[in-house]
Amino acid sequence: MTLEDIIGSPDPASTRVVVAMSGGVDSSVVAGLLARAGYDVVGVTLQLYDHGAAAHRTGACCAGQDIYDARRVAETLGIPHYVLDYESRFREEVIERFADSYAAGVTPIPCVDCNRTVKFRDLLATAGDLGATILATGHYVSSRALPDGRRALYRAAESARDQSYFLYATTQAQLAGLRFPLGHMRKAEVRALAAELGLAVADKPDSQDICFVPGGDYAQVVERLRPEAGEAGDIVHLDGRVLGRHRGVMHYTIGQRKGLGISTPEPLYVIAIDAGKREVKVGPREALTVRTVRIGDINWLGDTPFAEACAAKTEVFAKVRSTRAPAPAHLDCDAAGHPVVRLHLGEDGVAPGQACVLYDAGTDAARLLGGGTILRAAAEGDLLRARVA
Repeated sequence: MTLEDIIGSPDPASTRVVVAMSGGVDSSVVAGLLARAGYDVVGVTLQLYDHGAAAHRTGACCAGQDIYDARRVAETLGIPHYVLDYESRFREEVIERFADSYAAGVTPIPCVDCNRTVKFRDLLATAGDLGATILATGHYVSSRALPDGRRALYRAAESARDQSYFLYATTQAQLAGLRFPLGHMRKAEVRALAAELGLAVADKPDSQDICFVPGGDYAQVVERLRPEAGEAGDIVHLDGRVLGRHRGVMHYTIGQRKGLGISTPEPLYVIAIDAGKREVKVGPREALTVRTVRIGDINWLGDTPFAEACAAKTEVFAKVRSTRAPAPAHLDCDAAGHPVVRLHLGEDGVAPGQACVLYDAGTDAARLLGGGTILRAAAEGDLLRARVA
């Protein structure tokens, strides 16, 4: 697939493209490829949080050193570059939601919130203000035109780098203006291109996922914003026994085994978290396996309306964690009419707050159909349903 095919414009010189430049190698190569091909490229870097604590931290994103690196790349390429202060909106849309989720006993994905709001919704509007119709990013995902003129997302060529899970909430309207030039490439190719383009970031390490957490200690961030998430409570077995005390619900997630601070003859796992009661419920491994996942805040990119797809029990492949492969499932509705995903083989450690992302196949080139936030997971009649529901 050529760059012209990806961008969808036969006249590069008259096509202005805004590139979201994080300061990393991926977005820098996107800017470099487009500039070399003759597109009218404008680089934009977002300052998303107070970079005082992160300026000297390896792996920080959208702050300090990364802003400087993006500026250097833009100078090398000879393209205009702007740094936009999105700090307040990032705090509201991402950091506050992150803290709220942990305080509520669920496990959030801040990258999803960031992509669908600050990076896509807000930055697409900024691109329009700059006279561009296209926003290009360094995400590893493919976007292709459909016969009806709409665009669809597909998993990246290199499955280990695929970021479609974090982009499921991208709307159809946003897809119209988004382009992802790296979706068909492998990371080694991208680094080689960075060196070929003479970019100083060619060997720069990849940034970590939670960019705004100094030192990786997310609990410190949560406790500062939501102190109640650090209040101690009981660790309760599914059979009702109180086994010990925990350090605050923010320290736990579904499927967790280590760090429980209790001693029992058999290994126990976190099965559920009740933030209202400040209880962490634990049980045996078999209690983790669930087959029904109720989802909300759904974004659907399929050809058939979502309600019809559920009524038809459409076969899909569901990915319930970013590190898991898509597995066979089908759409359905529960007794109350809420949309659910039925997992044919069952999954362990399905955590509320995470995403259930849906594809049309289990292969590397599968089309992203959409997804939603996991509201509840149940094992339909086994120990989990009987004791936790």
